Amino acid sequence: MKLTSLRIITKDIKQSVQFYENAMGLTAQWYTEDFAELSTSSITLAIGSTRTMTLFSENLTASTGSKSSIIEFIVDNVDDEYERIKGITSEIVQEPTTMPWGNRSLLFCDPDGNLINFFTPVSPEAIKKFS
Repeated sequence: MKLTSLRIITKDIKQSVQFYENAMGLTAQWYTEDFAELSTSSITLAIGSTRTMTLFSENLTASTGSKSSIIEFIVDNVDDEYERIKGITSEIVQEPTTMPWGNRSLLFCDPDGNLINFFTPVSPEAIKKFS
């Protein structure tokens, strides 16, 4: 089994896609007006409008945003990314902080309230883990 993508459901797909394009430095591939993807070498971030939920089941709700999960991206320098991210969101939850497990992390929210962690391994153990 291989995890291939993570899908975010949003009420404003254009706003969310633009946010993630700016945050990730990528251009989205649009498949329909309700579905787009941003792909990296390791995973695809899929973004669907709330209207896509009914394609799975009429019983699914159109809820968005969650503080119970975190979308994580490893970056070369989290402090540099912080300076860039400050320009695209005011929803900074935690400025760059070195965590006990050896990653320097920046936690912020997307327009729907989903938590995003940009992190850089800084301890020898964390660097080894992600190299």
